[in-house]
Amino acid sequence: MDDSYQLQSIFHIHEALCEGLSHFSGQSRAALVYAESPHGELRLYDPQNLLGGWEPLIEKIYRKSDAWRECQPDIARSRHPGKTFPEKGLDLAGLVSRGGRSRSVFYQMWFTEEHSTLCSTGPIERWLEHAACLLAHDWANEEWFYTRNSYYVIREYARHAIRDYIQDRLDIKFDLDSRIDVYPILDAVLSISKTSEEGAWPRGTLVFIDPLLIDSVHFLVKLPNPEKLRLNNYKHVRKLLLAVENSDRKLVSDGQKIIGVACGDFPECRLTADFRGGHGFLRISGDAVCSFSDGRFHSTNRKPKLVHLEELFLETPVLESRRHALFKIVSSIVERAGEQRHGATLVIDLNPTPISISGQQLEAPVDLCDATMLDLAKSLSKVDGALHIGADLRLHGFACLLDGQTIPGENRARGARFNSALRFSAAHENLIVVVVSSDRPVSVIHKGIDLSAAPEWEPFSQPLLQPPTLEEWLAGAGETDQSVPSPPHP
Repeated sequence: MDDSYQLQSIFHIHEALCEGLSHFSGQSRAALVYAESPHGELRLYDPQNLLGGWEPLIEKIYRKSDAWRECQPDIARSRHPGKTFPEKGLDLAGLVSRGGRSRSVFYQMWFTEEHSTLCSTGPIERWLEHAACLLAHDWANEEWFYTRNSYYVIREYARHAIRDYIQDRLDIKFDLDSRIDVYPILDAVLSISKTSEEGAWPRGTLVFIDPLLIDSVHFLVKLPNPEKLRLNNYKHVRKLLLAVENSDRKLVSDGQKIIGVACGDFPECRLTADFRGGHGFLRISGDAVCSFSDGRFHSTNRKPKLVHLEELFLETPVLESRRHALFKIVSSIVERAGEQRHGATLVIDLNPTPISISGQQLEAPVDLCDATMLDLAKSLSKVDGALHIGADLRLHGFACLLDGQTIPGENRARGARFNSALRFSAAHENLIVVVVSSDRPVSVIHKGIDLSAAPEWEPFSQPLLQPPTLEEWLAGAGETDQSVPSPPHP
């Protein structure tokens, strides 16, 4: 096989995978471990160093064991060299992995980051499996036409990955006999979510149940002439959601039409769309699959990403029990600000005696362990300025003004709230500032540095080269030899 064709195929599928996953989950990297034949060399393509730090485990799995070389009999008997048999992932914490085996590419294992805010790894796993399938297909056919198509298919695979994951779950429950067609449901969910009624976005729950299980549902009312209540009449379904808004009632569909309004227990095998105004969640059997907003599906559970704050707390001398309570308080305030889509700033003061900050002072600090006072703090976070929260779990002030000298790293695109937090934290060592933007991004700032900022990966800049063997990568050769330019887009 033409080596240049192989390399171009790997490059384009990898690039498309990173782009697609970044739109679905936030900035994402990917890596590939592969061997063309059962006795061939294992190679590793990781241009953005996703697997850096995993060398000991990668070596243990692939170098100290030959288990990965064990060939499935079905592969040898397969008539088409591109037919791919799925390969289970490696269960590495912090990474999602899935692969495949075929006659054209004996072994593949694709990796990507497991973001802390994922609803489910299921769609990501299906996405990686499809990347393995397309690479095997491309190598089997050796046609540039297929490589060009593979790029676009992988990049735009989010909706299909969600469908594949849901269909797999349904097939397990129904033993390959589910009558629910998932694609029309996904179309309906996005279309309904974008349909306003008297200026309001939809709220309420729409449950999709297989026709075989409809009789097990406790209906409050069944609607006459269900043939006229088609699911694809999105405007009508949006109106019917008003009947279940802000209640325990659910609108029920068999995937094609609206059946009625029900309450109580529902069959375990169900697909649920939970509309919450400007966003919502898609669930199967009660488990979150993904969220949706702005006419797109996303992997995020929409909870604030405060991993860096948690890590900073671990480094402080504050008692463990108090650290945990402080983290819950901050998370609760940040989550409310995100839900209500308003900006907020929280100054977390870890000094034994809280510093004095210009702003609205309180006659006595407010105990934030009290649910009523915590709810008050959430409301005060809407006021211009910052909340001043001490390590004593008390609110010491609100509408606080943060000032400081200009520092490197300021970002004019982020506005005054963000840049003031950078300056103020740079001037005060024992402070952590959390900034919530009105469009939901959360920044954890310490010593003038935004710890939550997404890393900027180096652009590919070197000639397209053969990926290093596993031995070369483990020896360090993979650190510099994998950067590649973006060849002309397919």
